[in-house]
Amino acid sequence: MMERVPILKIGDTLLVSIQIDLQDQTVLALQEDLAERIVQTQARGVIIDITAVEIVDSFIGRMFATIASMSRLLDAETVVVGMRPAVAITLVELGLSLGGVRTALDLERGMKLLDSGADLR
Repeated sequence: MMERVPILKIGDTLLVSIQIDLQDQTVLALQEDLAERIVQTQARGVIIDITAVEIVDSFIGRMFATIASMSRLLDAETVVVGMRPAVAITLVELGLSLGGVRTALDLERGMKLLDSGADLR
């Protein structure tokens, strides 16, 4: 049985807290689940908390960019929070700029970024 990443609703924001090792199937399921939840809840923001993620590969790196693009098409902004220095270094080494993905050091800052109402595009 494949584990699913929980998606929590906080106000008009969806919080995705990644606490498991991301397999390709898990990532694809997350993208589908998240798209459905954005539409169902009319969320304005998505926060992806990757504090527990220690390693990334190019597939997972592209997943962040794909989720951000998908969310934007559904009128929600994405912020990735809790990125470890080693993860940031790996993403740069893989040549993944994560275009369109806003980042914040922690969940609190990520929420403030979305709440600021500033046009994040």
